[in-house]
This record gives sequence, structure tokens and C-alpha cells, in this order.
Amino acid sequence: MSGMGSKREAMQKSECHRGVQLRNRVTDNCDQKTSSSAQIKHRTTVQQRRSSSSTSSPESARKLHPRPSDKLNPKTINPFGEQSRAPSAFAAIYSKGGVPCRLVHGSVKHRLQWECPPEELPFDPLLITLAEGLRETKHPYTFVSKEGFRELLLVTGALEKAVPLLPRLIPVLKAALLSRRLRDKKFKEPITTALQKLEQHGGNGSLTIIKSKIPTYCSIYC
Repeated sequence: MSGMGSKREAMQKSECHRGVQLRNRVTDNCDQKTSSSAQIKHRTTVQQRRSSSSTSSPESARKLHPRPSDKLNPKTINPFGEQSRAPSAFAAIYSKGGVPCRLVHGSVKHRLQWECPPEELPFDPLLITLAEGLRETKHPYTFVSKEGFRELLLVTGALEKAVPLLPRLIPVLKAALLSRRLRDKKFKEPITTALQKLEQHGGNGSLTIIKSKIPTYCSIYC
């Protein structure tokens, strides 16, 4: 009898031990599932926060909903800051103060502010420098070169100052016209306008000089 009792007791202990092991396995599986679920929730929350912060940033909002004032304030580079590549000749001269005018941003229209009246400035080499700037494609260089060139040709005595520079000026304008980036209509137009101004204010010999350098040029009087 004592032997049978010992066997029963041993069997009960074995079954109890198996039950404990089974419960431990179930508990471990539950813990692992809970941990995995928590990790997935954490990753999802982080991704949602990143996505929310990127879409709610002012920069992304401006891209999705451009403001009317963006047309008056195009993307601008800092002419006095460090550039990722070597600046162009005009940009280098402008950043060093070689062009005696600065761009003034207005609420409706931009304008140039000259350090002294334009009619008092020597055209050599300023007019040629502004002509070289017509190859630029970035603001503020595009506006400064185009408007500065135009305003110089409108001053009193521009004819006498510009005509002697035509042999040097026309090749610069031709190079601007042949530039790959300036084949776009919006960049080509100011070059053509500059040539027309030279013909209009340069006297009878101006057309001959222009045609000798740019045979495809069409006179404004044709």
C-alpha cells in the first residue's frame, strides 16, 4: 500500500510540474505578444508624428498653398554668402560692390536704388558689366542686370557714351543669346530688348555694328 501511495504522489507531483511548465509557456507567449504589439504601436506612433510634422511645417504648407506674394518674392540667393560653386563674373562683381546700385523690394513693384544719379556714371565698364549680367538666371541678378542696363540707356547723353562701346558690347550680348540657359523665352526677351535699345539710341552706325556681330538680328525699323 505504501508503494502505491508513493507512486500516486509521484504522479501528482509530475502532473503538477507539467502544469506549472505549461502555465509558464503560456505566460511567456503572452508577454512576447504584448511586447511585439507594444513595439509595433510605438513604431506606428513615431511614423505618424514624423509624417505629421513634415506636412504641418511652414515650408511644406507654402509648397501646397503658394501665396500671391511669392510671385513678388522669387527664390533668392544671397549674393554675399558662400556659394556651393564658383560665382559668375557678374555675381562676383556685384557681391564686391562693383555695380553701384541695389535692388529695393516693393510691395507691388521692385526698383533699383543707385548710389549716385545714373547720368553721372561712366558707361565703361558698367554698361558691359550689366550686359554680362543678362546671362544670369537667378534673382536678384536677373532684375539688377536687366533694369540697370535699361536705365543707363535712358539717361541724358547715353548715345555719346554707348556708341564707342558697341564693338565690345555686342559680342557680350551675342554670348548671352547663345547661352543654352537663355534659349528660354523669358531669358531671351531681355537680351533682344537690350539690342533694340542700342539700335534705337545708338545712332545710324549702331545697326551695322549689331548686324556684323549678330547677322540674325532684325531691326526695329523693318
